[in-house]
Amino acid sequence: MQHKSRADEFMEFASARTGHLFRSACLLTSGDTHLAEDLTQETLGRLYAMWGRMGRIGNPAGYAQTVLVRTFLTHQRRRSSTERPLGELPERAPATGDDPALRIALLDALAALAPKDRAVVVLRYWEDRSIEETAEALQVSSAAVRTRSVRALGKLRERLGGSIVAFASR
Repeated sequence: MQHKSRADEFMEFASARTGHLFRSACLLTSGDTHLAEDLTQETLGRLYAMWGRMGRIGNPAGYAQTVLVRTFLTHQRRRSSTERPLGELPERAPATGDDPALRIALLDALAALAPKDRAVVVLRYWEDRSIEETAEALQVSSAAVRTRSVRALGKLRERLGGSIVAFASR
């Protein structure tokens, strides 16, 4: 029987999880694909550095999401996180099967949330994590997750108003 090397095991894991991590990072960054790529790469780099010790972690995919969210929150605390390059925006390839107006509205609404509120929304409703799992990932209490969820969803409803129903019925 041939054993896989540490690098081969990590490459298999990274190949399977990169797309999911990137999509989550896009939501966390409110559609900033460049920052999402950076966060995904940094997350994978951190995971690789500790891959030999991952045997003690029962759910590597869940742990990867936790590392991604913590990396995002660390980035948001940096002073440079609010810097935006000026100039012309590159053209984006159109997404097939998606409603661009809905996507833009949702990403704009997510961008209006505080970083921790956004992280709670992504973990709870995109990642479908429980309150306890979200609390553990963010290193806060379950009550804090509940409070942030209610507040964030209220802000999303306020920002999107009735327009979300119009988008969904198209």
